[in-house]
Amino acid sequence: MSTADTPLPPELRARIADLARTEHRPRAASVSALTMVQERFGWVSDAHLVETASLLGMSPADLDGIATYFNLIFRRPVGRHVIMLCDSVSCWIMGRDTVCARLQARLGIRPGETTPDGAVTLLPIVCLGHCDHAPAMLVDRTLHGDLDAEKAERLADGLRGAAS
Repeated sequence: MSTADTPLPPELRARIADLARTEHRPRAASVSALTMVQERFGWVSDAHLVETASLLGMSPADLDGIATYFNLIFRRPVGRHVIMLCDSVSCWIMGRDTVCARLQARLGIRPGETTPDGAVTLLPIVCLGHCDHAPAMLVDRTLHGDLDAEKAERLADGLRGAAS
């Protein structure tokens, strides 16, 4: 049985149920509940989505709609580290494509892919709201701006070393 198929641990189920009880409407806890599941497993599998929806009194389809709307909720497995490279107009004008090309070459993957060792996933993101420091990328939970190809490579190399 893979981790995607294992039931939510009792303590996580309890935390989600408690969170749902504190909200006026349990579905208001959906993003927080999905985030808790993702923090535990690295992503939200179909089985975990169904179980979480049940705890929130929602249909799986409704919860999936919320999960797929938020681009920081992962519905497929990702690497131990996630690089989200902004592809807004501001970042594009300031050299995002050069940064992306260098990351692809350094990591050996294209956007949407994960390195074979499972260390890094490279994803595009619509906007990080860091336009005054374009190009920008989010590495795990840390925002980096004023990127150039060399800086992006150093950040990616640090992830590969940290993941070993």
